[in-house]
Amino acid sequence: MKKILLLFLLITSLSFSQEAYYLNAPNAVDFTLNGIALKNALATKISNNTTSLPYSSSSFDTWDALKLSDVNPQNATEVLLIYGWEDGSDNNVQNDRERGINDNSGDVGDWNREHVFSKSLASPSLTTSNPGPGTDMHNLRPSDVQWNGTRGSRKFAAGSGNSGTTGSNWYPGDEWKGDVARMMMYMYLRYDGDGSSVAETQCLASNVGVGNTVSNDVNMIDLFLIWNAEDPVSDIEKQRNPVSEDKQGNRNPFIDNPYLATKIWGGPAAEDLWGTLGVDEIAQRAFTVYPNPSNNNKVIIQSNGVSIENIELYSITGQQILALKSFQRNNNQFVIDNLPSGFYVLKINSEKGTASKKLIIN
Repeated sequence: MKKILLLFLLITSLSFSQEAYYLNAPNAVDFTLNGIALKNALATKISNNTTSLPYSSSSFDTWDALKLSDVNPQNATEVLLIYGWEDGSDNNVQNDRERGINDNSGDVGDWNREHVFSKSLASPSLTTSNPGPGTDMHNLRPSDVQWNGTRGSRKFAAGSGNSGTTGSNWYPGDEWKGDVARMMMYMYLRYDGDGSSVAETQCLASNVGVGNTVSNDVNMIDLFLIWNAEDPVSDIEKQRNPVSEDKQGNRNPFIDNPYLATKIWGGPAAEDLWGTLGVDEIAQRAFTVYPNPSNNNKVIIQSNGVSIENIELYSITGQQILALKSFQRNNNQFVIDNLPSGFYVLKINSEKGTASKKLIIN
């Protein structure tokens, strides 16, 4: 019981630390907003009290930042290379997924700093001569020097499999397409705005990707919304955000919760990592889950006259534990038995929508 309570407190504190960035003054974000109103609120938040790192200097610069933010979680002597993949061979280093953390320069076989929103696709072009949009940590990733050159300033376009050219455009690879989408959406928010200055219209998402514009925003394309939904947030993305907040003063909100993009632009529903933004209040009130915590590995879902379609149970890491479509039912009560001990998120899909409940099994 004590271990489970400690785990609950840890997970809760992690969630609160993320959400606190957005909820604390100044410019607290109202998450009841939707559409462009939410976009503008987030844009204001991530643009407030930020600093810009020098691109290269004798003090802490973007090289140093990437060695912290993109260190391989499995090997602290390496960084992960965007667009890379493993093919079981070292014959072609261009597609490497990892590279020595200090093997950074502009030489063949080294890694350099990829501007994922290509410098020349911005208007005006991103520059690195002074700290600013061109040195934003949220747009820089380690990349193989040659593979970075092959990408060049090609726009992102639909594809499948590993990274590479698709016609005259570029597919970032199945592993990286979600990363790219969330970075491009961040750059659009951070360097767009009300159009009152040139810099605020610098990084339109429609300038860096190929796709159809969405109904409520001619500057956003559906490609990035699709990738955001199809490719969940990775461990390396989650690792990068607190480093960026510490060194630059802001976070990428679409890494903290991809569903924010769904609330702004629509499209396919992305994962709601907070388990709150995508929950319909009517659906929440339609069920009661008890006992919670449960001490007998069993929970009862009380339906208030609503038809349940299916029930899903997820671990704290997002792994699906159960997916149930048939239930033991008695007087609108649904019983789930033999649940292993742990902390979970229970999702109940019904005719009224989806309800999410935190669940503890002792």
